[in-house]
Amino acid sequence: MTERAVPFHCPYCGDEDLEPYEGDGGWYCRSCVRAFKLKFLGIGVRS
Repeated sequence: MTERAVPFHCPYCGDEDLEPYEGDGGWYCRSCVRAFKLKFLGIGVRS
């Protein structure tokens, strides 16, 4: 099993001050005080 990918910046404010939040893909931005979750949807051409 591979480790999860880490986001480089917050999708809301663009800051890089992130920490894991509530396990499964959740992230918390200390700058704008928002929590968000990332989900991988796939690779390649959509059929």
